[in-house]
Amino acid sequence: MRFVHSLWLGFGLAIVLLVAATAPASAQVVLTFEGLRNLEPVLNYYNGGLGGFGSGPGPNYGITFGADALALIDLDAGGTGNFGGEPSPDTIVFFRSGPGVVMNVPAGFSTGFSFYYTAPLYTGTVEIYDGLNATGTLLASIPLPLTPYNGAPDPTGNFSPLVPFGVSFSGVARSVNFGGVADYIGFDNITLGSQTPGGAIPEPTTLVLFAGGLGAVLGARRRTR
Repeated sequence: MRFVHSLWLGFGLAIVLLVAATAPASAQVVLTFEGLRNLEPVLNYYNGGLGGFGSGPGPNYGITFGADALALIDLDAGGTGNFGGEPSPDTIVFFRSGPGVVMNVPAGFSTGFSFYYTAPLYTGTVEIYDGLNATGTLLASIPLPLTPYNGAPDPTGNFSPLVPFGVSFSGVARSVNFGGVADYIGFDNITLGSQTPGGAIPEPTTLVLFAGGLGAVLGARRRTR
Protein backbone atom coordinates (compact mmCIF):
# COMPACT_ATOMS: atom_id res chain seq x y z
CA MET A 1 0.00 0.00 0.00
CA ARG A 2 1.02 3.59 -0.48
CA PHE A 3 1.12 6.52 1.86
CA VAL A 4 0.27 8.99 -0.84
CA HIS A 5 -1.92 8.41 -3.87
CA SER A 6 0.69 9.02 -6.52
CA LEU A 7 2.90 10.54 -3.97
CA TRP A 8 5.10 7.75 -2.69
CA LEU A 9 5.48 8.78 0.92
CA GLY A 10 8.82 7.03 1.19
CA PHE A 11 10.05 9.45 3.72
CA GLY A 12 13.74 8.95 4.14
CA LEU A 13 12.81 11.84 6.33
CA ALA A 14 16.04 13.38 7.28
CA ILE A 15 14.46 16.78 7.38
CA VAL A 16 17.31 18.50 9.09
CA LEU A 17 15.81 21.47 10.81
CA LEU A 18 18.76 23.78 10.76
CA VAL A 19 17.58 26.60 12.94
CA ALA A 20 19.17 29.91 11.94
CA ALA A 21 22.55 30.67 13.44
CA THR A 22 22.12 33.83 15.42
CA ALA A 23 20.53 34.15 18.84
CA PRO A 24 18.37 31.16 19.75
CA ALA A 25 14.66 31.82 19.36
CA SER A 26 12.91 32.15 22.72
CA ALA A 27 9.33 31.93 21.46
CA GLN A 28 7.79 28.63 20.47
CA VAL A 29 7.48 28.22 16.70
CA VAL A 30 5.03 25.73 15.16
CA LEU A 31 5.24 24.68 11.51
CA THR A 32 1.90 23.30 10.25
CA PHE A 33 2.68 23.45 6.49
CA GLU A 34 -0.75 24.90 5.78
CA GLY A 35 -0.65 27.33 2.86
CA LEU A 36 1.55 25.10 0.72
CA ARG A 37 0.20 23.16 -2.25
CA ASN A 38 0.14 19.39 -2.64
CA LEU A 39 3.65 18.03 -3.32
CA GLU A 40 5.13 21.53 -3.19
CA PRO A 41 8.75 21.75 -1.99
CA VAL A 42 8.81 23.68 1.30
CA LEU A 43 12.17 25.37 0.62
CA ASN A 44 12.08 29.01 1.87
CA TYR A 45 8.40 29.18 2.81
CA TYR A 46 9.25 29.50 6.53
CA ASN A 47 12.02 31.96 5.79
CA GLY A 48 9.58 34.63 4.64
CA GLY A 49 9.93 33.35 1.08
CA LEU A 50 8.13 31.06 -1.33
CA GLY A 51 7.52 27.35 -1.67
CA GLY A 52 8.66 25.54 -4.78
CA PHE A 53 5.37 26.20 -6.62
CA GLY A 54 5.27 29.87 -5.64
CA SER A 55 3.08 29.67 -2.53
CA GLY A 56 3.69 32.42 -0.02
CA PRO A 57 5.43 34.39 1.12
CA GLY A 58 5.21 32.38 4.30
CA PRO A 59 6.05 33.40 7.89
CA ASN A 60 9.59 34.64 8.38
CA TYR A 61 10.91 32.23 11.01
CA GLY A 62 14.37 32.02 9.48
CA ILE A 63 13.86 28.33 8.68
CA THR A 64 14.64 26.57 5.40
CA PHE A 65 14.14 23.00 4.23
CA GLY A 66 16.09 20.85 1.81
CA ALA A 67 14.67 20.30 -1.66
CA ASP A 68 13.37 16.80 -0.80
CA ALA A 69 10.92 18.10 1.84
CA LEU A 70 7.46 18.20 0.25
CA ALA A 71 4.07 19.35 1.52
CA LEU A 72 1.34 16.72 1.27
CA ILE A 73 -2.39 17.42 1.47
CA ASP A 74 -4.89 14.86 2.75
CA LEU A 75 -6.78 13.01 0.02
CA ASP A 76 -10.00 13.90 1.81
CA ALA A 77 -9.14 17.57 1.29
CA GLY A 78 -8.32 17.27 -2.40
CA GLY A 79 -4.68 16.22 -2.20
CA THR A 80 -2.98 12.87 -2.68
CA GLY A 81 -2.01 12.07 0.90
CA ASN A 82 -2.96 8.68 2.30
CA PHE A 83 -3.03 9.83 5.91
CA GLY A 84 -5.55 10.83 8.55
CA GLY A 85 -5.79 12.14 12.09
CA GLU A 86 -3.36 14.99 11.44
CA PRO A 87 -3.20 17.57 14.29
CA SER A 88 -3.82 20.60 12.06
CA PRO A 89 -5.67 19.68 8.87
CA ASP A 90 -4.94 19.21 6.09
CA THR A 91 -1.22 19.36 5.25
CA ILE A 92 1.86 17.50 6.49
CA VAL A 93 5.48 17.25 5.29
CA PHE A 94 7.26 14.18 3.96
CA PHE A 95 9.99 13.23 1.52
CA ARG A 96 9.96 10.72 -1.31
CA SER A 97 13.64 10.46 -2.15
CA GLY A 98 16.86 10.27 -0.21
CA PRO A 99 17.52 9.09 3.35
CA GLY A 100 16.14 12.24 4.93
CA VAL A 101 15.69 16.00 4.85
CA VAL A 102 17.50 18.94 6.40
CA MET A 103 15.86 21.95 7.92
CA ASN A 104 18.17 24.85 8.76
CA VAL A 105 17.53 27.42 11.46
CA PRO A 106 20.64 29.62 11.62
CA ALA A 107 19.30 31.68 14.54
CA GLY A 108 19.12 28.54 16.63
CA PHE A 109 16.55 27.25 19.11
CA SER A 110 16.77 25.75 22.57
CA THR A 111 14.87 23.97 25.35
CA GLY A 112 13.01 21.37 23.33
CA PHE A 113 11.86 20.01 19.99
CA SER A 114 8.65 18.16 19.17
CA PHE A 115 6.29 17.11 16.38
CA TYR A 116 3.56 14.73 15.30
CA TYR A 117 4.52 11.88 12.99
CA THR A 118 3.17 8.79 11.26
CA ALA A 119 5.33 5.75 10.45
CA PRO A 120 3.33 2.50 10.62
CA LEU A 121 5.58 0.41 8.39
CA TYR A 122 9.16 1.46 9.15
CA THR A 123 10.77 3.15 12.12
CA GLY A 124 12.51 6.51 11.83
CA THR A 125 14.93 8.79 13.64
CA VAL A 126 15.30 12.48 14.41
CA GLU A 127 18.70 13.95 15.26
CA ILE A 128 19.29 17.45 16.59
CA TYR A 129 22.65 19.18 16.00
CA ASP A 130 24.23 22.43 17.11
CA GLY A 131 25.58 23.10 13.60
CA LEU A 132 23.84 23.65 10.30
CA ASN A 133 23.14 20.80 7.89
CA ALA A 134 23.27 18.15 10.62
CA THR A 135 26.85 18.93 11.59
CA GLY A 136 28.60 19.72 14.84
CA THR A 137 27.66 18.24 18.21
CA LEU A 138 24.72 15.86 18.40
CA LEU A 139 22.42 17.35 21.06
CA ALA A 140 19.72 14.70 20.93
CA SER A 141 18.88 11.55 19.00
CA ILE A 142 15.28 10.32 18.94
CA PRO A 143 14.39 6.82 17.74
CA LEU A 144 10.84 6.82 16.36
CA PRO A 145 8.85 3.61 16.92
CA LEU A 146 6.08 2.38 14.65
CA THR A 147 2.75 4.20 14.83
CA PRO A 148 -0.81 2.84 14.31
CA TYR A 149 -1.99 1.86 10.85
CA ASN A 150 -5.45 2.98 9.73
CA GLY A 151 -6.20 4.03 13.30
CA ALA A 152 -7.86 7.38 12.60
CA PRO A 153 -9.06 7.69 9.01
CA ASP A 154 -10.98 10.90 8.38
CA PRO A 155 -12.76 9.18 6.66
CA THR A 156 -9.88 7.63 4.70
CA GLY A 157 -6.14 7.45 5.21
CA ASN A 158 -4.06 4.46 6.28
CA PHE A 159 -1.20 6.48 7.73
CA SER A 160 -3.23 7.47 10.74
CA PRO A 161 -3.24 8.94 13.23
CA LEU A 162 -0.19 11.15 13.60
CA VAL A 163 1.12 10.81 17.15
CA PRO A 164 3.01 13.37 19.29
CA PHE A 165 6.68 12.99 20.16
CA GLY A 166 9.20 15.35 21.72
CA VAL A 167 12.48 15.77 23.55
CA SER A 168 14.24 18.33 25.74
CA PHE A 169 17.92 19.09 25.30
CA SER A 170 20.72 21.36 26.48
CA GLY A 171 22.49 23.78 24.17
CA VAL A 172 21.47 25.66 21.05
CA ALA A 173 20.28 23.64 18.06
CA ARG A 174 20.66 24.84 14.48
CA SER A 175 19.61 21.80 12.51
CA VAL A 176 17.43 18.72 12.75
CA ASN A 177 17.82 15.61 10.66
CA PHE A 178 14.62 13.65 9.97
CA GLY A 179 15.49 10.14 8.89
CA GLY A 180 13.47 7.18 7.76
CA VAL A 181 12.36 5.29 4.67
CA ALA A 182 11.41 7.71 1.90
CA ASP A 183 7.67 7.87 1.20
CA TYR A 184 6.85 5.99 4.42
CA ILE A 185 7.06 8.64 7.14
CA GLY A 186 5.41 12.02 7.56
CA PHE A 187 5.54 14.90 10.05
CA ASP A 188 3.30 17.75 11.12
CA ASN A 189 3.20 20.57 13.68
CA ILE A 190 6.97 20.62 13.97
CA THR A 191 7.57 22.68 17.11
CA LEU A 192 10.78 24.49 18.01
CA GLY A 193 11.38 25.55 21.61
CA SER A 194 9.13 23.01 23.37
CA GLN A 195 9.15 19.28 24.06
CA THR A 196 5.36 19.31 23.56
CA PRO A 197 4.08 19.91 20.00
CA GLY A 198 1.75 22.87 19.57
CA GLY A 199 -0.96 23.95 17.18
CA ALA A 200 -3.17 20.86 17.38
CA ILE A 201 -6.88 21.29 16.65
CA PRO A 202 -9.07 19.28 19.07
CA GLU A 203 -11.19 16.64 17.37
CA PRO A 204 -13.62 13.93 18.54
CA THR A 205 -11.65 10.97 19.84
CA THR A 206 -13.95 8.04 19.07
CA LEU A 207 -11.07 6.32 17.33
CA VAL A 208 -9.91 2.73 17.29
CA LEU A 209 -6.13 2.42 17.13
CA PHE A 210 -4.46 -0.44 15.33
CA ALA A 211 -0.80 -1.24 15.60
CA GLY A 212 0.65 -1.29 12.16
CA GLY A 213 2.48 0.47 9.41
CA LEU A 214 2.11 3.74 7.63
CA GLY A 215 1.62 2.16 4.21
CA ALA A 216 -1.06 4.53 3.11
CA VAL A 217 -4.17 3.69 1.19
CA LEU A 218 -3.19 6.42 -1.17
CA GLY A 219 0.20 5.60 -2.01
CA ALA A 220 3.44 5.53 -0.12
CA ARG A 221 5.11 3.52 -2.81
CA ARG A 222 7.62 0.93 -1.69
CA ARG A 223 11.11 1.66 -2.86
CA THR A 224 14.06 -0.64 -3.33
CA ARG A 225 17.30 1.09 -2.53
